[in-house]
Amino acid sequence: MSFLILGFFTGLSFILAIGAQNIFVIEQGLKKQYVFLVCLICSISDLILIFLGIFLFQYFGNFFNASIELVLNIFLFIFLIHFIYSKIFIKKNKITFSKKKKKILLQNIIIKTFGFTYLNPHVYSDTVFFLGNFSKNFLLIDKYYFGIGASLASLLFFFLIGYLSKYFSKYLKNVKAWKIINLIVISFMSFLALLVLAEILK
Repeated sequence: MSFLILGFFTGLSFILAIGAQNIFVIEQGLKKQYVFLVCLICSISDLILIFLGIFLFQYFGNFFNASIELVLNIFLFIFLIHFIYSKIFIKKNKITFSKKKKKILLQNIIIKTFGFTYLNPHVYSDTVFFLGNFSKNFLLIDKYYFGIGASLASLLFFFLIGYLSKYFSKYLKNVKAWKIINLIVISFMSFLALLVLAEILK
């Protein structure tokens, strides 16, 4: 049980850092667009990556190098630029809060959720590499407890920020408020893109 608690707080300490993935989850909560699905994909993805790190860390240690990290950073930078462009383009159109969802929107949401999860090198460094390395000397049963604890931290965090955002969205159902939110998202994503670019140019 102690390793379950250790895993929970260790995982929580990493996921509390605000990043592109967390901002995306918050935005989908504010929009009330497929909140459960987005939170579920993020949570399950973390669980998979956490246990990959715990049980296959020695293999990742052999194959992971600076070149792979560079490729992931380039893909993440391209993804962020595309996302920022799409947000700027939306600003030119009338912003509405219709609850009607189109089929293509679901596909876009799934693609974006996977993009913000699997194209982010920090997700791998936090889940696969740090947690895997941290638990490499644990007993097998303790690794299970540690992984479950860390996964529960991700599950709790994503659903918490997703549904808290959804709850507070009722206070933000006006065009002016959403334009401000959109500007904040664009600014933050631009900042993240610059950080990723700096990593690429090192």
